[in-house]
Amino acid sequence: MSFETIRLERMGPVAKIVLDRPDRLNAMPPSMAIEIGDALAQIGDARAVLLTGEGRSFCSGADLAAKGERSIAGGAGSYKALTEAYNPLIQKMARLAVPVVVAVNGAAAGIGCSLALTGDFVLAAKSAYFLQAFVNIGLVPDGGASWVIARLVGKARATQMMMLGERIGAEQAADWGLIYKAVDDDLLADEALALATRLANGPTVAIGTMRRNIALGLESDLATALMVEAEGQRQAGDSTDAAEGVQAFMEKRKAQFTGQ
Repeated sequence: MSFETIRLERMGPVAKIVLDRPDRLNAMPPSMAIEIGDALAQIGDARAVLLTGEGRSFCSGADLAAKGERSIAGGAGSYKALTEAYNPLIQKMARLAVPVVVAVNGAAAGIGCSLALTGDFVLAAKSAYFLQAFVNIGLVPDGGASWVIARLVGKARATQMMMLGERIGAEQAADWGLIYKAVDDDLLADEALALATRLANGPTVAIGTMRRNIALGLESDLATALMVEAEGQRQAGDSTDAAEGVQAFMEKRKAQFTGQ
């Protein structure tokens, strides 16, 4: 399948998705969200996903200037775009069985911020920033922002981001725990790919289970989390990678995981 607003590339075991509207700072119309979801369904046997933006920005938010079928004008338009395009994408990202690395260059604003924070590891160039500017135009954060940001940094900082509409620079975001790491601009692409490749070469079944368990752990009580972990351990323990890991440990060598 060809795409109009993104690129899907294969880099060894890593599927790389690039938001590709640099002339619009990768502003996201509903069609882009749908295309990203379609790309996720086409990653095949890739064992990690790397998500980034082309040009000077990761994603400057929803495309408020979009017309016709891409328009999200008015409350009804926004609701339709969220329920039919943006929200399904966020859920697809959350349900992936492989880890997601996000490389943020420039702005991650609005829905772009929400999308970025679905990643397991979010690396940002030191010149990048995260922004929830809805208050400045009389709207409210969406795309799961009120869910994920409060869980990452707590109520006070989430309230600051949303009600004051202030930019949070990459280094501040890392200090807060909003993201994994802030890196020098010229190192972002290489570091993000190296991390995605490291994850892709890991025990895929176990990592996918960890991803699911962490998400469930945010919502469940201790007893439920314990049972979910036990079930996940049963699944991982029966994997080829687990057998290889134990054998490599006994033989005092580095494990060679295949993702099975």
